[in-house]
Amino acid sequence: MTKIHPFRAIRPVRDKVHLVATRPYYSYKKNVLQAKIQDNPFTLLHIINPEIGNTKNTLSNSIERFKLVTKRYQEFLEKETLIQESLPKLYVYRQTTPTNTFSGIIAGADVQEYLDDKIKKHEETLTDRENMFTQYLDVVGYNAEPVLIAYQDNTDIDALLNETFLSNRPEYEFSTTDLIKHELWIVPNHLHQPFIDAFETLHAVYIADGHHRSASSVSLYKKRTSTHQPLGSSASFLAYFVKESALNIMEFQRLVRNQKDFDLEKFLYSLGKLGTITSLPSSRKPLKNHEITFYASGRWFAFEWNAIEIDTDHPTLSLDAEMLTVKVLGLFNIRDLKTSQDVEFFPGNIPLSTLEKEIDQNHFQIGFFLYPVNFSQVRKVADAGMFMPPKSTFIEPKLRSGLTILDINDPQ
Repeated sequence: MTKIHPFRAIRPVRDKVHLVATRPYYSYKKNVLQAKIQDNPFTLLHIINPEIGNTKNTLSNSIERFKLVTKRYQEFLEKETLIQESLPKLYVYRQTTPTNTFSGIIAGADVQEYLDDKIKKHEETLTDRENMFTQYLDVVGYNAEPVLIAYQDNTDIDALLNETFLSNRPEYEFSTTDLIKHELWIVPNHLHQPFIDAFETLHAVYIADGHHRSASSVSLYKKRTSTHQPLGSSASFLAYFVKESALNIMEFQRLVRNQKDFDLEKFLYSLGKLGTITSLPSSRKPLKNHEITFYASGRWFAFEWNAIEIDTDHPTLSLDAEMLTVKVLGLFNIRDLKTSQDVEFFPGNIPLSTLEKEIDQNHFQIGFFLYPVNFSQVRKVADAGMFMPPKSTFIEPKLRSGLTILDINDPQ
């Protein structure tokens, strides 16, 4: 049983949505970020980064900074760049890229279901980061970036999504310079209950992306409950529900920084005890599960684990990312990926030639390239109550901030 909650979204007026909605601020280079803010008075980046361009700034992640975010947010509401629905609604969002189409429903996910492990997690959160996000939510009072949640394919939900597409024109329809088309429908009132009923047939759903955002929303709910504060809409958090088969799951590559006394031949000898190494004529990614390719000293190799090294029945020890961490990265004295400064992660959509160049220019010693996991592996880990290794999945769609905003303090 999975609960979804309609909510009174705060969202851009139709004629400005393409100017308001934005990629996450951290995805922009600093000079690009400054240019966007200077040239576009409507971008949500003005809210997220209220002091960019100032000579003096408040401390990052401080209460003072968060209060400035709130001030800018209120200005956008007062100028009616952002408006709020008069009644709770559900929303259907479709994102079309040159290679994929993602369709799903934007709604409030239920905090109690998260606490009851009906919304399942596969990634461990960092306490400091979770606490920072919790404080941020408590001060600013809104949730602008949905958590991506996957559900097992369901024909009833598919039918309702299609009915929504046919019911009326999209409220929003625009394209962005990254060649992505965005469409958002307001779900007709008569389809609210059918959507709610269809989701209630699902036994569990799975967080695909946004573990810190969801965990901080839950922490805020627990804080307000324990101190008897008004809950508003904090009993739910903003989420985008997409079926598992539609997700595009990529890997994160691991590049190891330069090591003193690194000897490629000695490394190959040690690695050869764990599996079969083959020299490659040129760059390529792994072709199957349990194959890893790597690049060092101008040479490409493929590596395949010996069967005895693979614990096929174990949810995490059967993952290439975990085996690489436990059995191989230790050769570089890397023990904890969450704290190590000797490993950098690069998402699987970055060309191999770019990463090869990083290594050739002596920024890194060696690069390891993994085969992407499938969602059944993610589900197996989450169902077992375990966590995947850090940076195991790079999952699309990546959502724009500000298409729909959940007001945490809204009593509805």
